[in-house]
Amino acid sequence: MKKQTIQRAVNLGQKIQHLFVATSDNRGLPHVAAASKITLVSDEKVAVSEWFCPGTLENLEQNRFVSLVIWDSASDKGYQLMGKVEKMEEEAMMNGYAAELDTKMLRPQVEWKLIVRVEKVIDFTQAPHSDIEE
Repeated sequence: MKKQTIQRAVNLGQKIQHLFVATSDNRGLPHVAAASKITLVSDEKVAVSEWFCPGTLENLEQNRFVSLVIWDSASDKGYQLMGKVEKMEEEAMMNGYAAELDTKMLRPQVEWKLIVRVEKVIDFTQAPHSDIEE
């Protein structure tokens, strides 16, 4: 059942092209990032790709556990995929050089692919629901 639910979540994510990636550092301080791309890698793995900010990446260096939230607000239907990032891959790098800007503040922008092993899937909705996996 879990693999079918993961597939439905990925299908929804591909349809709405929006999901949230929640991470936390080793002290538990949370950070939420938005992403637009999710694909199914295997029965229990998904890939999420985006130009993640440094906070997301720093958290994942300390704590590989994540929550992916895919939610269609129009239908109030969604999923929360909880698991662990097994791999972080660079997909593309943007040339961020601009001579007129203070280069001390610039960081290279890299599109990252996060390979996540999904350990638990629950419904995500504003309506009353349970956090028990289907």
